[in-house]
Amino acid sequence: MITVKEIKSNVSEEMQLFEQKFKESMKSDVALLDKITHYIIKRKGKQMRPMFVFLTAKMLNGEVKEPTYTAASLIELLHTATLVHDDVVDDANERRGFFSVNALWKNKIAVLVGDYLLSKGLLMSVDKKEFQLLQIVSEAVREMSEGELLQIEKARKLDITEEVYFEIIRQKTASLIASCCAAGAASVADEQETVDRLKKFGELVGLAFQIKDDIFDYGSGEKIGKPTGNDIRERKMTLPLIYALSNGSKETKRTLISIVKNHNENSKKVKEAIKLVIESGGVQYAHQRMMEIKNEALELIKDIPESEAKKSLIGLVEYTVNREK
Repeated sequence: MITVKEIKSNVSEEMQLFEQKFKESMKSDVALLDKITHYIIKRKGKQMRPMFVFLTAKMLNGEVKEPTYTAASLIELLHTATLVHDDVVDDANERRGFFSVNALWKNKIAVLVGDYLLSKGLLMSVDKKEFQLLQIVSEAVREMSEGELLQIEKARKLDITEEVYFEIIRQKTASLIASCCAAGAASVADEQETVDRLKKFGELVGLAFQIKDDIFDYGSGEKIGKPTGNDIRERKMTLPLIYALSNGSKETKRTLISIVKNHNENSKKVKEAIKLVIESGGVQYAHQRMMEIKNEALELIKDIPESEAKKSLIGLVEYTVNREK
């Protein structure tokens, strides 16, 4: 399977320049803010979002333009702001294995840092008159907030249908990858149809990405490895569980509801729930849906001329469904 390093190599120069521009965009005259933003930058993840922006632009145009860097910085600023706020909402002490901002500097400072990053993103796009990019990314932030609230509202009752589940993950996860691809396209292409098509492509990739995350909770894809059961502990209605509740026997359904509602802290019971979901075909079904959605995404870029950037973008899509963590 193609590695993230190999995928990144196609846009390595662009990514290096982007990192410099992104650091610049976070600068402040307040020493405390600079210290915190420096801490955030040092702990960046795989940087899949900027890769989606640059590879989309390069696939369509053969090279990236100045607005492409603005698009990538804007997405990273607004997304980082939402992550900092999320950690406060979730009372999370860790982010990617490191202390979260709120764990080190407390909630009040974390909320203000999130607000600062949001404002930097808004000002950057207004200063550069990149209003279309601002609209694309702001819509994603709105959708992510709505998706989170929809999930909270629905999680109180364990009656999430597959349709509602897809609406939640479309808003919560897929809208961000959709905005990466749409912003990447808008930074180099004038045709709205192209921007819309790449947005849909990103949305489908985001859906497949989230389903893969759901599958991890029951082990490693088709090879059932070490399941974590975290989603069951958090009473999250994911696709494997929804399928098991809809298609399992009455006994299976009764047991699963009882465990998720009343015994989600009991590791023995959680293991039993994982076993029931797997036996009901929930994981297999989720894997099948994920592959169908991935193929639907690739179909949307089929007629775009072949190039190294397109090959890397397809590699990134394959990586999202084949990754091991």
